[in-house]
Amino acid sequence: MATEMRRPGGGGGGRDSGGRGGSSGPGGAQGGKKKFFFRRKRVCKFCVEKLEYIDYKDIKTLQQFIPERGKILPRRISGTCALHQRKLQNAIKRARIAAMLPFATD
Repeated sequence: MATEMRRPGGGGGGRDSGGRGGSSGPGGAQGGKKKFFFRRKRVCKFCVEKLEYIDYKDIKTLQQFIPERGKILPRRISGTCALHQRKLQNAIKRARIAAMLPFATD
């Protein structure tokens, strides 16, 4: 008999062991029907507008990619492509050094 890796505090064969059965868990609907939430893929704003250069002096555009805390939004949230995310990152850093954008907020 092979030894099995078990989680601490877990007995075997609990409610969630089979992956089937009741659909009363979080997000599951009664009766076995599941509602799917379809999220549209975000497109790169800079690719749509065909911008090749992201200007660090354009504070209005840069602030759309910085939340209140002052961090740079990641690609998966902002929807920018990899090329424009790198250019955006450099523009934000240059604007911070030129004191046009804050490094962090209190």
